[in-house]
Amino acid sequence: MDRERKKAILLLAIHAGELMMTCGAEIYRVEETITRICKACDVDNVEVFAMPSGIFVTLDNDLSGDSVSTYIRRIHNSETNLNKISRVNQFSREFTTTSMTIEEGMQRLTEIEQEKRYHFSIRVIAAGFIASCFAVIFGGNTIDFLSAFIIGMISYTLSRFLEKYDINFFIRGLCSCALATFLALVVSASVPNASYPFIISGAIMLFVPGVAITNSIRDFLSGDMMAGLTRMVEAFLIAVSLAAGTGLVLKLWALMGGVVL
Repeated sequence: MDRERKKAILLLAIHAGELMMTCGAEIYRVEETITRICKACDVDNVEVFAMPSGIFVTLDNDLSGDSVSTYIRRIHNSETNLNKISRVNQFSREFTTTSMTIEEGMQRLTEIEQEKRYHFSIRVIAAGFIASCFAVIFGGNTIDFLSAFIIGMISYTLSRFLEKYDINFFIRGLCSCALATFLALVVSASVPNASYPFIISGAIMLFVPGVAITNSIRDFLSGDMMAGLTRMVEAFLIAVSLAAGTGLVLKLWALMGGVVL
């Protein structure tokens, strides 16, 4: 296999893995996808080591060590986008079962990468509905539902605003939950029958790292202890930031004379 073709295979495989990693896929799924793509290109000896912060891929055609090619890709940012993960999975299946070329595969991955998310206004409204529904699930009434809807939209907007300026996840979670808690306390103090515990609980659920916790457990069960530990620590820090933002505002509210039950 010539050097240029091997490089093209590496770039295609690692691009697919990077897309999955940045969208919140499990480690074993990323490694499996990269391996499957390489083997479909007649590369029998593939070694993949993936972590939430980076992907390492090595190809060797004959195990002699004379034709080893290694590529490293650093992962900086991540989000949760299950649609892109599903599309990359579908792409890898098509690539391994059809006569799709490497160039066509790279074009498909570029299209998936550039796919636009839902419009920001739709995501804000969806965040409001999520917060309000959780408020009702936790025992809230109609007023809590409406309050959580508005507060959820506001706190989600703040979170996306901070993300735009590359504010780290700990500060984003702390500030968003602090704002949601403050607004919930104001509503509870000024609107009869409004209960701030249900409103706060609904708004906080927007930022709970459910996907990170689930993926860390799945990584542990599949034997990827380092990746599982990394994601578990990340989820723990996010949970601490949510608790810190909420607790800080509750404490300050009580010190200023507000009633906190």
